[in-house]
Amino acid sequence: MTNRSSRIFQIALPASFVLALGAGFATPAAAQNQEMQERVAEIKQAMAQNKQALAQFTWVEQVTISLKGEQKKQEHFQVRLGPDGKPQKTSLDPPPAEPEHEGRLKKHIVEKKTEEYKDYADQIKALIQQYVPPEKDLIEKARQNGNIMMGPQAGTAGEYKLVLSNYLKQGDNMTLVIDRAQKDIVSLSIATYLNDPSDAVKVDVQFNRVPGGPNHVSGETINGVSKQLTIAIQNSNYQHL
Repeated sequence: MTNRSSRIFQIALPASFVLALGAGFATPAAAQNQEMQERVAEIKQAMAQNKQALAQFTWVEQVTISLKGEQKKQEHFQVRLGPDGKPQKTSLDPPPAEPEHEGRLKKHIVEKKTEEYKDYADQIKALIQQYVPPEKDLIEKARQNGNIMMGPQAGTAGEYKLVLSNYLKQGDNMTLVIDRAQKDIVSLSIATYLNDPSDAVKVDVQFNRVPGGPNHVSGETINGVSKQLTIAIQNSNYQHL
């Protein structure tokens, strides 16, 4: 009985059966990779079309800078995209009034502190402009390098998310929530840093659609963690040129 059992289990399986069995196990990964490629292609196309449409609009941007929870500055700009696709801003605020009856020493201290947080805020804003809106070529690069994971958006029907790592810097992370039907970015969050990972910068961005027009950043909150500096940006009053 034992010898017969041994002979039965030693029978070689046909090569075609082995290949079919292996293909069966590979199908889920292959299907997921195919879906990833299709979703990334859709997003890239939608972003390119949306950028062209947004270039036909102008809007108002409000920027509020707070340090340790205390508002330090608020600015307003008229914005439109230039020929290079970068925002062109014109200030809507009157020039600041010269302070009166202020001692030279006190004035110097105030100006020094203001310059310090302003420089830091400018560095953060320049960094985040490289992330928002996302660049289609960098998304494709992340896909090719295997640095994207895809999954459903928890608790929200009709949306899915793409999680990108090493998007711009080694160790950074960006999560995009996408409307599956509209192919619009609904929101995104970013965890990155300035020159050193210890100087963390976190960002939350909300998107909205102009009625009958393009998708756009409606609100953005940037946190410079180490200095407890927050930049809140609100975009409104979109007008066709």
